[in-house]
Amino acid sequence: MERWVERVEAELEAIRRADRWRQPVDVDVDVGVYGEVPDAVTGRVEGRPMVSFASNDYLGLTRHPGVVAAAHAALDRWGAGSGASRLVVGSRPVHSELEAALARWKGTEDAVLFPTGFAANLGALATFGRAEVTILSDELNHASIIDGCRLARATVQVFRHRDLDDLARRLAAVDGPALVVTDSVFSMDGDGVDVASLSRLAAEHDALLVLDEAHAVLGPEPPAGAEGPILRIGTLSKTLGALGGFVAAPRPFVDLLRNAARPFIFTTALTPADTAAALAALRIVESPEGVALVARLRRHVDRFRPGHPSPILPVVLGSEAEARRAAATLAERGLLVPAIRPPTVPPGTSRLRVALSAAHQDHQVDALLAALDDIVPGGLAAVRAGLDHTYRSGAA
Repeated sequence: MERWVERVEAELEAIRRADRWRQPVDVDVDVGVYGEVPDAVTGRVEGRPMVSFASNDYLGLTRHPGVVAAAHAALDRWGAGSGASRLVVGSRPVHSELEAALARWKGTEDAVLFPTGFAANLGALATFGRAEVTILSDELNHASIIDGCRLARATVQVFRHRDLDDLARRLAAVDGPALVVTDSVFSMDGDGVDVASLSRLAAEHDALLVLDEAHAVLGPEPPAGAEGPILRIGTLSKTLGALGGFVAAPRPFVDLLRNAARPFIFTTALTPADTAAALAALRIVESPEGVALVARLRRHVDRFRPGHPSPILPVVLGSEAEARRAAATLAERGLLVPAIRPPTVPPGTSRLRVALSAAHQDHQVDALLAALDDIVPGGLAAVRAGLDHTYRSGAA
């Protein structure tokens, strides 16, 4: 027992010495922040008013009245929890309704829900990454994809970030079934893949393509009528502002997930409130209101970096100390922008990660742009220049 305590304390001390200690920061909301009703981006941190540029709530739907009302109605009808896994007695009509709506939204035959997007990646990659399969994974893929690859019994190869030539060479050398997995938008850099070319390449080699679309609120979309099978993995916690994950795919692939994916079979079903909230949010996304929210988000992004493919805008500062100093300076101005440091990103690429939302008001974006112009070396010109992808993570 004593040896374990010593081991844990030594590991904690190593984290502190590396200046990588982390602690959750509670963000609260109240009426009257900036003279407005609480929304998805205003709140308080340690009592101080703050505008968050850190959330993945890209359309601001977490506090949308229709989404909140749907969650309340589900609580009243079905209670707080589902009580069991979907295959026992945990499935409610709202689960099936959401799965059908997600399949329609993604243009697939079927969809299956998971408790989180992380679990969806674990379930999909472990189910289809059997021992005879070779998984080819982008080197900057999200941690959930990396862990899914580790959980799978497949052979795993890591290809250079967004390098289709490297991927093509590796696919040509694979003997047996292949699976290509990638984020469609990468969570720390906000860059996207060429989904059309990737889809064609996977089809040429009869490879299963797995796309994690968690951050793809502005695209890219897979091509219509793709030749090969595509698994579209998403979350309910970002664009849709609730909680959960899903896989949308051809029906046989979804059927196999329902019968073989351990994170689906052996976990309690998503709560009715989260499920109903996501369903209400999806209906908003598909409505004229949703179209307007996406357009507003697009305008915010273009003010920072015209044509950038996502609401994730990295401001790379290099050292961990510089990134933390910049984040602290922004916080003093009432702007919450996280400093992202190793091991989340490679050493020497510590950064501010700006995440924009349709819930942001123009004056809030103005304030952030002015602050970055003051504190970032090179000012807004450097911010708008974006990230030069010259590093390699080797993380997968």
